[in-house]
Amino acid sequence: MGVRKRTTANNRKEAQKHIAFAKLTNVPTSPRKMRLVADMVRGKEVFRALGILKFSNKEAAARLEKLLKSAIANWEAKNETTAQDGMLYISTIYVNPAPMLKRLRPAPQGRGYRIRKRANHVTIIVDTIDNNVKKED
Repeated sequence: MGVRKRTTANNRKEAQKHIAFAKLTNVPTSPRKMRLVADMVRGKEVFRALGILKFSNKEAAARLEKLLKSAIANWEAKNETTAQDGMLYISTIYVNPAPMLKRLRPAPQGRGYRIRKRANHVTIIVDTIDNNVKKED
């Protein structure tokens, strides 16, 4: 490996040191419904986001809450410390569509209507708040 690639790789590893993520794939809800819940917690502090998700009456909120807890646990394992209040925030959250299941439903006069069962992939990236403040200065 050349010197340029090595230094670039080391810089990228150093930048990723304080960032942890979690992925949830093939969630059997439509991406549109999941994005409504993802928009509620985007950019929030993680414990505040957990509270929002816990008391939301959307079905997707329970799955997102579990995923956020996983991202927090990943961050704690990576940094060998526990997350305290006001320490972490959701830096990035995005919902991508997954492959659709296509089914047929019987319809009148011998026809068939298409049913599209949608699914999605969700990714949450958690970062420290003080790390974000240093970048803005």
